[in-house]
Amino acid sequence: MFVIRLADGTLRVPQSLTSSDGRLIGNAYVEIPPGDPDYERWLPESITEEEEAERRQRWQEENDDLEREFLAFKAEQD
Repeated sequence: MFVIRLADGTLRVPQSLTSSDGRLIGNAYVEIPPGDPDYERWLPESITEEEEAERRQRWQEENDDLEREFLAFKAEQD
């Protein structure tokens, strides 16, 4: 998950919720508007929505070989 910078400057920051014993309950985004005390901390690592979409598409395209390898391995196991 990435810190995503929206067109209006708001940042969507990933946040995980865990139980008291450390188990993951869920992942979500929280929105941090400009002027929030944490804004400057997250801004340098933020990417735009377009950059996030490009990264996701590139990952999916470049993942094809790995997926074929995994599916071949899985077929051998069955």
